[in-house]
Amino acid sequence: MTIAQTITAPATTRTLRVGVIGTGMIGRDHTRRLAQVLAGATVTGLYDYSAEAAAAVQADLAPSATVFATGEELIASPEVDAVLVTSPGFTHEAYVLEAIAAGKPCFCEKPLATTAEGARRIVEAETAHGTRLVQVGFMRRYDVGYRMLKEVVDSRIGQPLMVHAAHRNPSVPEQYVTPMAIHDTLIHEIDVFRWLLDDDYVSAQVIFPRATSASHAALKDPQIILLETAKGIRIDVEVFVNCKYGYDIQCQVVGEEGLANLPEPMSITMRKDASLQNPILTDWKDRFVASYDVELQDWIAAALAGTASGPSAWDGYAAAVTSDACVEAQEADGIVKIDLPARPALYA
Repeated sequence: MTIAQTITAPATTRTLRVGVIGTGMIGRDHTRRLAQVLAGATVTGLYDYSAEAAAAVQADLAPSATVFATGEELIASPEVDAVLVTSPGFTHEAYVLEAIAAGKPCFCEKPLATTAEGARRIVEAETAHGTRLVQVGFMRRYDVGYRMLKEVVDSRIGQPLMVHAAHRNPSVPEQYVTPMAIHDTLIHEIDVFRWLLDDDYVSAQVIFPRATSASHAALKDPQIILLETAKGIRIDVEVFVNCKYGYDIQCQVVGEEGLANLPEPMSITMRKDASLQNPILTDWKDRFVASYDVELQDWIAAALAGTASGPSAWDGYAAAVTSDACVEAQEADGIVKIDLPARPALYA
């Protein structure tokens, strides 16, 4: 299987008119995908709090798009069929709620909202609407390696018992502090393991090994997060954001009849200078670049049908509740319970 084989163009000949809110790094990159890489969509609207930034994206990538004065005007425009939200996280809730009120499919980069209560409000609004409209940007579900792993976990190693995982970055900016290891880093594992195991979390604990000298006073690094699921699966995740050697994502699922490892990114192995070597990535964008293409093509196909696919608003809410519990566990001396309400039928 190759990543290209998982990209399916929409069956319809109709073109989805997309408005992009937020034209920073990820917004600009998604606009490029929509305009130059993927099938079935065109960018007709742009908004950013910096009008200059929006105009620059318009000039380079979406010359026929209208630059709107506000995100709300973009969402309301008859030129826009669907909305892509890539603005700063604290703005996501308001824009997603506005898109739901307008009845327009919405792709929202994570986080869905900066609080669990905000994510819950989105779930309630979408449930009241009665149709799924929101997809959250948890792109790991679209990574070819994780998809291969899920196929094996679902059918070949028996019931999962344990997961051992690691999320390592070579370094992080000085302003990165201890809670960000959960909200900015572990958040991807929180979502992808729920999907991989088809399970929810019931408790969290965080322990701190010896600290690396590469960290600073406001960042405890590394951390080990221990999660328990409703089915009794135990998960340990090492988060080490100053590991120095590269960007490294590891995952091993231990089942009753075997174990399965997330495959390493494809690379050439060399014998050189009396050593056996292969390169290790240093940038998360390189590790998961292809999965962004697949997830947005999936969103386009669903949005053309007036709905949403992939990670849902409920998944965004579950991730927010879990991450809040993990941050609480960073300060607690012991285990923190994770309580999710009953899943609404819309997300069954």
